[in-house]
Amino acid sequence: MRALIIEDEPRAQKNMLALLEANFPEVEVAGVTGSVKATLQWLQDNRDSLPDVIFMDVELADGNCFDIFSKTDIKCPVIMTTAYDNYAVKAFEVNSLDYLLKPVEVEDMRRALSRVKADAAIPQKPAEPAPAAAKEKFLIRLNDRIVPVHTRDIAYFYSESKNSYIVTSRNQTFVLDDSLDTLEQSIPRGHFFRISRSCIISESAIESVSKLLGGRLRITLAPGIDNYTDLTVSRARVEAFLKWLGN
Repeated sequence: MRALIIEDEPRAQKNMLALLEANFPEVEVAGVTGSVKATLQWLQDNRDSLPDVIFMDVELADGNCFDIFSKTDIKCPVIMTTAYDNYAVKAFEVNSLDYLLKPVEVEDMRRALSRVKADAAIPQKPAEPAPAAAKEKFLIRLNDRIVPVHTRDIAYFYSESKNSYIVTSRNQTFVLDDSLDTLEQSIPRGHFFRISRSCIISESAIESVSKLLGGRLRITLAPGIDNYTDLTVSRARVEAFLKWLGN
């Protein structure tokens, strides 16, 4: 696994190199940069052999790391390493895989590298056309924690008593701030369908579909996911739903 370290403090550079060398021999450090300008140049010079992971400090010699994201497309996994905890939300918004606070502990680094390996091992299906604004993940705030939930792991969304919820394929439920109308515009339409005013479902969560009286359809979810109380396709949406499911 090839890595790029973006860190402007010589002592922090030394600590990161020592941590990787002593505990993660599979990681080969391909380069070290300390500024936005130097990082952009390194990525340009190595565009044909990008690293497998980037360890990125937030505050750099000539700006912060988010200037890098605004000026180039980062195509490899990023692990943020910083002494500050107030950049966490912004870090996940640019799709970083993890956010480690300095001094970086061995177990935290092991967890982060495991995520890099797991992400690389996920089979890639041919991408279906999706709206330009389609979200790849949702950032869920739980007290003092932020939990990233990938869109691909969502079984369905539903609304109840003026609240909106996410239910994941692991049967976790989280509260959302957005309405279903807003969510419908920000998720990949090829993978989700709004079966009623109160529910949007993922194709991957459907085990079977059965007919009900009145022309409606009832959805049975895949094993391990609890059924929401109203997983029925309204009569007005049946034709469009079956066409979506067939595609």
